[in-house]
Amino acid sequence: MKGRLSLVSFMAVLFSFSIILGGCGSKAESNASDNNKKDDEKTISIGYQKGNTLNILKESGILEEKLEGKGYNVEWREFVQGGKVLEALYTGNIDFGHAADGPGIFAQAGNKPLVYVGADLPNPEGVGVLVHKDSGFQSVEDLKGKKIGALKGGNHHYLAILAVKDAGLSIDDVEWVFLEDAAQLRSAFETKKIDALATYDPFFASAEIDLDTINLTEGKDYGYPNRTFYYANVDFNKEHPELVDLVLNAIDESDQWANKNKPEVVKLISKALGIDAKVIERATDRRQYAVERVNQDMIDAQQKQADVYYEIGLIPEKVDVSKDMPINE
Repeated sequence: MKGRLSLVSFMAVLFSFSIILGGCGSKAESNASDNNKKDDEKTISIGYQKGNTLNILKESGILEEKLEGKGYNVEWREFVQGGKVLEALYTGNIDFGHAADGPGIFAQAGNKPLVYVGADLPNPEGVGVLVHKDSGFQSVEDLKGKKIGALKGGNHHYLAILAVKDAGLSIDDVEWVFLEDAAQLRSAFETKKIDALATYDPFFASAEIDLDTINLTEGKDYGYPNRTFYYANVDFNKEHPELVDLVLNAIDESDQWANKNKPEVVKLISKALGIDAKVIERATDRRQYAVERVNQDMIDAQQKQADVYYEIGLIPEKVDVSKDMPINE
């Protein structure tokens, strides 16, 4: 495994463009949204985003090794964001994918068919609310009447909502500024067009390293695990539960390698995203890699988030997340 992943130099060809979201989809994404999916029953199609754990698995070759004896091939399809991964999943263009908690809630609210099959370990330190050190703000309470920038519905937006409520404020006590991508958020924060920046790794780590900031949510427990989930196509999960289990086991094996070889992971992700290695190192050092199967704690946290999204009008109706989150016995 180490030999394969240390050869990251070839990644410059594969990953030649930026992580910044909001742009046009890649050729791979376009292919993924094509309804003419291959009718090869011996191919597992997996949707991934650059820099995440499935990206690490892809480079490891572990999944291909596990499937070879069963006569299956792997088709990797790249997407620029989690919502697009799930769209391909519920339209039957991929069998398995990885996306954050919010896209799953939005898909369920739209009655889109999918199944949660597992998740990464919690990463609460991977999101935060930053202010400039010279702003005079010392706590979230100080943000009353001030502008908080976020990407609407993102994990960092949810964290900021929890922080505002925990401070005894209502969500209407602050002014929310929703921008289109992380680059716009960073620019608005640097030029002080917003007072506080709700953000997420690796952009969170980048702002901490490049700017003189205070993290107002550091050390606070808001009951938010900040998980990223693994999802399966409903039919694929029903017809091939043993393959879903095999994929999850392969991810966990790759994750355990990643925990022991973080410098190699930093090199891989830095090249994949085109982001300075120091930033990726900071983001990587504050998380642990592993796969957890669906459990009640996961369901409870996701339900709480879905209820908040309904309360503030992000989704049109209440969602029972448990209907698509079967607990692994």
